[in-house]
Amino acid sequence: MAIKRSYGQYCGLARALDVVGNRWSLLIVRELLRGPARYGQLQEGLPGISTNLLTDRLRELEEAGVIRRQLDTDSNGIAYALTPWGSELRGAVAALVNWSTPLMVSGPGGDSVRTHWLVVALESLLDGKRAEVPATVGVEVDGTTLTVRVDETGTHVALDVDGQHQTVLRAEPTVVLGLASGMLTVEQAIAAGGLRGDKQDLTTVFGAD
Repeated sequence: MAIKRSYGQYCGLARALDVVGNRWSLLIVRELLRGPARYGQLQEGLPGISTNLLTDRLRELEEAGVIRRQLDTDSNGIAYALTPWGSELRGAVAALVNWSTPLMVSGPGGDSVRTHWLVVALESLLDGKRAEVPATVGVEVDGTTLTVRVDETGTHVALDVDGQHQTVLRAEPTVVLGLASGMLTVEQAIAAGGLRGDKQDLTTVFGAD
């Protein structure tokens, strides 16, 4: 594995940062944790990145063995995907998401927001949650709905396809993140947003264990 720039330290953290410490690299990983994506999809999910820089970062991550190219069956074009080794970054990304909670309290301000970023955030914040009786809720943010399901295997989050949920919480990203992090109660989240359906479903998914 050839690293163009290196901290030159025989330390696991330093060598990991040699690979994914460049600006935008971990955000590319965040996008690919949801699944393979085409170049245009990555660009859409990374507002502010230039085409040249995205190309450079993709090449660096591919050369390092973090991502790989594969055929996109929908377009017959090229898609990028995490390698098995790259997928192991999920834990590191989750740890950073959880660590960031105090930084998110102030809200987005003028920063860009994409609802699909909540997929990785909610998986991270709700990691370890289990439910013997499964529960599923929809979380609607800016007209886009996420499916959040908790069962005996853990928490599963995905962008909604059909929009058919008996229980749906409609709220701003700050409220959703506050609820998932435990900084807001279910009652506070409902008051700040709106709930259609069964409050118990929301409590099972987001409430304290």
